[in-house]
Amino acid sequence: MEGTGRDYISFSKEWHFRPQEEMLEVQKKKNSLVIGIPKENTPDENRIALCPEAASLLTRNGHTILFESKAGESAFFFDNEYSEAGCQIVYDAKEVYQADIILKVSPVSDKELEYLRQGHVLFSTLALPMQKENYFRKLMSKKVTAVAFEFIKDKANTFPLVRSMSEIAGNTAILIASEYLSHKAYGMGRMFGGLSGITPTEVVIIGAGTVGEYAVKAASGLGAFVKVFDPSVYKLRRMQNNLNARVFTSIIQPKVLSKALKTADVAIGAVHSSWGRTPVVVNEEMVSRMKKGSVIVDVSIDQGGCFETSTITTHSDPVYKKYGVTHYCVPNIASRVPNTASYAFSNFFAPVLLTIGEEGGAENMLKRDPGVRQGVYLFNGTVTNQYIGEFFRLPHQDIDLLMAAF
Repeated sequence: MEGTGRDYISFSKEWHFRPQEEMLEVQKKKNSLVIGIPKENTPDENRIALCPEAASLLTRNGHTILFESKAGESAFFFDNEYSEAGCQIVYDAKEVYQADIILKVSPVSDKELEYLRQGHVLFSTLALPMQKENYFRKLMSKKVTAVAFEFIKDKANTFPLVRSMSEIAGNTAILIASEYLSHKAYGMGRMFGGLSGITPTEVVIIGAGTVGEYAVKAASGLGAFVKVFDPSVYKLRRMQNNLNARVFTSIIQPKVLSKALKTADVAIGAVHSSWGRTPVVVNEEMVSRMKKGSVIVDVSIDQGGCFETSTITTHSDPVYKKYGVTHYCVPNIASRVPNTASYAFSNFFAPVLLTIGEEGGAENMLKRDPGVRQGVYLFNGTVTNQYIGEFFRLPHQDIDLLMAAF
């Protein structure tokens, strides 16, 4: 017992039992953000990243929004709606860039690059296939933090904004096909779908990703007979499970695909490539054998197109005929329904901006949100996307390492 008592006395003198400083929880300092929304100046870009309802939510939480006049008109949102939501309407793009966070849809133009300054946080699309090395070097010289919509992930490890735009594109592609199939000059005066006693519209969809899945839903809902082709059995099986229905599916076999296209009224190109150009799946000979007045909607044109006869068109001049087949090859189909697409953007970015304010700044939010952090391709002027760094031979660092040191 005597030895035990000495051991206890010795132990009690350890630092565990000495008076300690009281540890108080350090409260995060909430920031009031200044958010800039410039007018989109890219041709055919009609969407806006924040709708009036979301803007109102942000201003009611103490944030300031500098909104360039008429920035929302193409999406059918007007200045008075943003003014009533508490935004400050400005009439010069340069004034918008006095904000700390810039929120837009298309990548910044050369002129807008000049307005950027150190400390700016830019949220926009990157449209990587369109960018050149000089674009990144200019952003690096400005020491900005840039986040690409298309790289952002959610808690399910999916790309929420890409998925939203793909869902819209899949539905819209069928509506476009329906419009032109019944057109006097570009179609065959035929109603899309099926009626009792009348052979239903035949639709071939190439690609079983999100665009293809939502195109199947829309076409099947209108009564069309749908055939889906994809190189991946896994994707075809997953699509059928998601639809909870049996549809005609096939691996892409040239003979089978050619046979299906011969009798098709509509063909939808929904092939997606992770990087670079989409493969050409339908050659010119296959297109030449299609029915006169049939319609091709090549959603894959954003990445070059999966039909050999596809050539980029615009929203103002969307279609042309080749071999008697109408081709609709407008990139960014979601911009055809800008009001709906803008709400999809807004539903994602309003919570992100609120979180930035609550966390005390963009850097703190990025440190805590690995999904949004995946969208960062520049952090304070340092390239953080490995592919961009290697492809353009730019010095780059891992974003997680930079965040750990921050």
